[in-house]
Amino acid sequence: MLSFDFMRHALVAGTFIAVICGMMGVFVIARGMSFLTHTLAEIGFAGAAFGLFMGWPALNGMLLFTVLSSAMVGELGVRSARRENVISAVSALFLGLGILFISLSDNSAASATSILFGSVIGISLGEVWQVVILSIIVILVTLLMYRQLKFDSFDSVGARVNGINGTVISIAFLIMLALSVSVAAQIVGSLLIFILLTLPAASARYFVHSVSSMIALSIGFAVAGTWLGITLGYFTNWPTSFFIATIEVIFYLSGLIWNKKR
Repeated sequence: MLSFDFMRHALVAGTFIAVICGMMGVFVIARGMSFLTHTLAEIGFAGAAFGLFMGWPALNGMLLFTVLSSAMVGELGVRSARRENVISAVSALFLGLGILFISLSDNSAASATSILFGSVIGISLGEVWQVVILSIIVILVTLLMYRQLKFDSFDSVGARVNGINGTVISIAFLIMLALSVSVAAQIVGSLLIFILLTLPAASARYFVHSVSSMIALSIGFAVAGTWLGITLGYFTNWPTSFFIATIEVIFYLSGLIWNKKR
């Protein structure tokens, strides 16, 4: 299996994607942003479709749309009472735009399938390097603001009292989340992006309680699910995203059972 270049590319890209999703997912869960993650995935779909329509790489279009929309949401305030309604409206708009751009592009069917469900097995070396560089940026920026982000995510009131600027932290976090969504779409597609950004972290919190332990275990769940999913996809010729989704659900159900028996 590892004798093929495309499998080595898939495993390297998948590993980096799993690491950033596992890390960011802990803060997504703590900040109650699972629904926003799903919305960013739909915005990413529209961006990828726009990129294909313009003749760009799909990832570039996703980055453009998700980063801009994240900065706007962060500025408007993601904790507002009307957040859910605004997010629903934005989601519907961008999903419609994605369908429009796909219909206007030359290669609609194959491109739509790739964007929606991912195509990590067919990822090129250039795309691997793009994923690696973006992943390193997300990791470094998250580590630099880790203390403030942890404080703001798990004790927002205390963070305000201690002078932490919640708006700046929110905007920075949302931009890093947008990068994570765009990168992770390469492996599971925009429809299933919330799987890697929510389930590993949601599973980890049933087994451990400190933030650092949750991040470590969440990354472990994400990496294990990705490696197993890619491997099973190679041997069965079934969609990789199906196996990743199934494995992460198994981890989550195991966490629920463990929590009830403890």
